[in-house]
Amino acid sequence: MSQPYLIAVDLDGTLLKDDKTVSIQTKKVLKRAMEHGHHVVISTGRPYRGSEQFYHELDLTTPIINFNGAFIHHPKNPGWGRFHSPMDMDVAQSIIETCLEFEVKNVIAEVLDDVYLHYEDEFIINSFLIDKTNLNIGNLIQVLPHNPTSILVRPNDHHVKELRELLKAKHAEVIDHRVWGAPWNIIEVVKAGLNKAVGLKRVAESLNIPQERVIAFGDEDNDLEMIEYAGHGIAMGNAIPELKNIANGITKSNEDDGIAYFLEDLLALKESV
Repeated sequence: MSQPYLIAVDLDGTLLKDDKTVSIQTKKVLKRAMEHGHHVVISTGRPYRGSEQFYHELDLTTPIINFNGAFIHHPKNPGWGRFHSPMDMDVAQSIIETCLEFEVKNVIAEVLDDVYLHYEDEFIINSFLIDKTNLNIGNLIQVLPHNPTSILVRPNDHHVKELRELLKAKHAEVIDHRVWGAPWNIIEVVKAGLNKAVGLKRVAESLNIPQERVIAFGDEDNDLEMIEYAGHGIAMGNAIPELKNIANGITKSNEDDGIAYFLEDLLALKESV
């Protein structure tokens, strides 16, 4: 076959249907792509613990990009390297203070798979696949022991835009922040300069895949740089307008096998009848 493609998939709203499962058809087409010699990589804002099951379900053999590029590693090959880019503690504490002064519902700091909650919060605990043994609850200014990989902020829904503007005004040079779509309305904060494209570029180079042979699928604002970087940056049918505006193409929605639909056509993966 000709040189392989690298296929990067976001999880929520992209690979996953709204019920957080991978459709049979999408799974089939991705496996067929791998049988044809192409590579599939997960690129997500989720931590590894929240994406590991899909990595194994698809039987991937690639690195995985978590926390929007703040953590990249290879689950099946420790020798590949482990790239962790947390934010500095003084920056993290300043952000936490800004958010608490804003009277948000909660602030969550993640140090890889260890989770630190400022307030007890059943919604967060139940929604974020948190292993209770890795969970710590208490004043983050006092209990956070290490530089965090990311900080998640749960503002009141009507304050999301206002808080993002405040974070930008006070901390723009040291952090990047994105919003998770409904039903979360969570603001995710990572170290400045990190995004999914940074992680995807690292993976592509390790596999000797040129940029023009990278296909990336996404739906939210944390996918913007990845979609711009990829030779084929594809927005899902359910994607936000800003992503559709910069994408090379638009496929069907996550509920309608958008990934499978696009790949079958581009990579000639349709099953012969």
